[in-house]
Amino acid sequence: MTTISPDRIAQIEARRDELQAMMATGDLPGDRFVQVSKEYAELEPVAQAAGEVRRLRQEAESLAYMAEDADDELRAMAAEELHDNARALEAANHRLALALLPRDAADARAAMLEIRAGTGGDEAALFAGDLFRMYQRYAERQGWRVEMISASSSDAGGFKEVVASVTGQGVFAKLKFESGVHRVQRVPVTESGGRIHTSAATVAVLPEAEEVDVQIDEAKDLRIDVYRSSGPGGQSVNTTDSAVRITHLPTGLVVIQQDEKSQHKNKAKALKVLRTRLYEAERERLAAERSGTRRAMVGSGDRSERIRTYNFPQGRVTDHRINLTLHRLPEILEGEMDELIGALIAEDEAERLASLDAA
Repeated sequence: MTTISPDRIAQIEARRDELQAMMATGDLPGDRFVQVSKEYAELEPVAQAAGEVRRLRQEAESLAYMAEDADDELRAMAAEELHDNARALEAANHRLALALLPRDAADARAAMLEIRAGTGGDEAALFAGDLFRMYQRYAERQGWRVEMISASSSDAGGFKEVVASVTGQGVFAKLKFESGVHRVQRVPVTESGGRIHTSAATVAVLPEAEEVDVQIDEAKDLRIDVYRSSGPGGQSVNTTDSAVRITHLPTGLVVIQQDEKSQHKNKAKALKVLRTRLYEAERERLAAERSGTRRAMVGSGDRSERIRTYNFPQGRVTDHRINLTLHRLPEILEGEMDELIGALIAEDEAERLASLDAA
C-alpha cells in the first residue's frame, strides 16, 4: 500500500497555508486571484486528508509510548487504542493516496454520448434505444441535463444512432467507463419461437471540448457543404438548404447535422461535435504516449471490445472488465447505475494505486 512520507505531508499543508495567506492579503490582481483560488480549492481536500494522516501518526507515537508504561491497565488500554489507530491510519493513508492520484483533466467536463446499433438489425436498434433511456434516467438522478444533438431512428423503434450532450457536475468522471460494446441477450418481440437472440450496440463517451481546447481555422481547415435535409423536422425540411456537412481537412473527419430547421443551428451543433472528436483524438494520442503499451483494466475507451452483457432471461447485468454480475437488470435500465459505476471507479483507482506502488 502507498504510504505518503511526512515530508510530503508537510509540503502539502505548507502550500495550502501559503495559498490561504495569498488570498487573505487582497493584493492579488483578478486573474491571479482566480488562479490561486482554483489551486486552493483543489488542494484543500488533499491537505485535509494529509492532516488526518499526520494527526493519527502523532497519536500512534503517543500510544506506543504509553504501551511501554509499567502500569498493566494503562498498557492494555494503549494496546487496544493502538489497534483502532492502526485501522484508522490505514484508511486515512488510502484516502490520501487516492487524493494524490493524478486527475484526468477532463473529469469535470460535460460529455458527448454516442450510441450506435451494432449487430442484430432491428433488435440492436431497440437495444440502442433502451441504453439511451437508461442513461437519460441515470442523468436525471444525478441532476444532469441531456440534450439530443442528432438521432437516426429505426423503423421498428429505437435508434440506429443517437448523439446527445450531457451536462452537469462530474459527468465525464462517471460516464467515461461506459465506452465499449454493450451486448443484450433476450427474446425479441418479433420472435414467435421464443428463441433468445444476441444483439449489440456501441457506446462512446467523449469529454466535450471548448473552443480554447481545439483551434480551428474555418477558412483553411474546414469544408462546409449545405444541402436539403432528408428526414422529419417540420415544413422547412426538403425546402431549404438547412443540413450541414463539415469536413475537417487536416484529419478527414466528417460531421453531418440536419436535425434543426436552421442552417445556423445545425452548423453550431456540427462544430461542437467536431471539436469534441478532435479533442478526444488528441487525448488518446497523449495517453498512448504516456502509457506505452500498458492498458488499464477499465477506462481504456476501446469501443471494439465487449464490456457488458444485459441478460433478460436471467435478469442480470455482467461487466466483463471487472467480473461483476448484478441481478438487478430492471433497476439498472431504470437508471439505478450507482453500484455499477461505483465499482468501475473503485477498480480504476485500485489499479492506478497498484501502478504507483510498483513504480
